Amino acid sequence: MEKITEALKQRILILDGAMGTMIQRYHFSESDFRGKRFADFNHPLQGNNDLLSITQPEAIKSIHRAYFEAGADIVETNTFSSTSIAMADYYMQDLVYELNLTAAKIAKQVADEFTLKTPNKPRFVAGSIGPTNRTASLSPKVEDPAFRNITFDELHKAYKEQVKGLIDGGVDLLLVETIFDTLNAKAALFAIEELKEERQINIPIMVSGTITDASGRTLSGQTVEAFLISMSHIPLLSIGFNCALGAKQLLPHIEAVAKKTNFLTSAHPNAGLPNAFGAYDETPEMMRDQIKEYLDRNVINIIGGCCGTTPEHIKLIAELAAHYKPRSPLTAEG
Repeated sequence: MEKITEALKQRILILDGAMGTMIQRYHFSESDFRGKRFADFNHPLQGNNDLLSITQPEAIKSIHRAYFEAGADIVETNTFSSTSIAMADYYMQDLVYELNLTAAKIAKQVADEFTLKTPNKPRFVAGSIGPTNRTASLSPKVEDPAFRNITFDELHKAYKEQVKGLIDGGVDLLLVETIFDTLNAKAALFAIEELKEERQINIPIMVSGTITDASGRTLSGQTVEAFLISMSHIPLLSIGFNCALGAKQLLPHIEAVAKKTNFLTSAHPNAGLPNAFGAYDETPEMMRDQIKEYLDRNVINIIGGCCGTTPEHIKLIAELAAHYKPRSPLTAEG
């Protein structure tokens, strides 16, 4: 806790880029996803990126190394979908604890390698906690607005199992990210706070929401200010936004939060908006030039990339951010 807090006082910290984008470069087949252990599994596994921490650990290590080499201070574990809720799509609910434990250990091993090389620049691991593929606030049935396909208690239980694995694997902080429904996030935060109390630990928490379109609201309808207020009862390390939008589109929302909170702020936007084929076209240079405005306006403490970003993007962002001082929450308005 003290190390990352001290580092954040000294400089803007760099978060890694997209895990999925890097995994796509490997063109893994169904048999690659299965590995030897799951060769006879009864259901298709291709696309279950989190499983690769078990079946292709060297690839995941290489991705973490590439981001650290590019200048990242923090890498995220390969656990975005490692809850029993999301893993149900692959009939792998029973693997949740192992997935999180293994992914955390892999990331921590690589982080420790880099910290050992440069002790004056410690590297950190953030346990990635995704939103699941269910929403507690909205009905998936247009004809039945009161229907819910998940409950708060089910989300809480699933998140607690995930967080146990991440903490046992040695993560330095927890990142509740890509939040499209604040009620889901509250279940995750409740699980974290419960574990902190049970284990008598104090692990930093990052929260990162998602603004889904030009309306400036989350999928469940909150404005950025409402999102901030609804999260502020938890002692957070940082609050911010990621995914859905590119850096240019995300900036006004980060700026709105930065002016109203004493929490540190974070952003990891996409490499622009997806094209007709679902790919991201913004080059590292294009994204760096947009991130420069975040730095010029002094609205950020932690910066990285989401969908479509690579070590090449992170390298240029890290080189740029090194010339700027981090935002001071004490000077924020409000």
